Amino acid sequence: VQLQASGGGLVQPGGSLRLSCAASGTIFARAAAGWYRQAPGKQRELVAGITPGLNTHYADSLKGRATISRDKAKNTVFLQMDNLKPEDTALYFCNVGQSTVAIMGGRAADFDYWGQGTLVTVSS
Repeated sequence: VQLQASGGGLVQPGGSLRLSCAASGTIFARAAAGWYRQAPGKQRELVAGITPGLNTHYADSLKGRATISRDKAKNTVFLQMDNLKPEDTALYFCNVGQSTVAIMGGRAADFDYWGQGTLVTVSS
């Protein structure tokens, strides 16, 4: 399984971006998926997650400004982020499998796939 992340870019404060994580198979139906970010000098953190049953979780830092969703037909998970702030600047990664299951709960997964990062820069 391969995960292809895209959608990052440079945006002004207050702007919006939609990140996409496309999978090569129907992996999102098997385990929780999540978007993580890592800023320079900081640890990677889960910012949004979604289970196969479409339960969602958001970090406090993005709550009210982000929406995670899944397109079953396209095997893709999206992260819509609005009202972006400079502190949202980071490398964003998508994951499906045990890393996110461990945080969100559910049946343990025997796989753990990561996409490559997509850079989000919020600056005027």
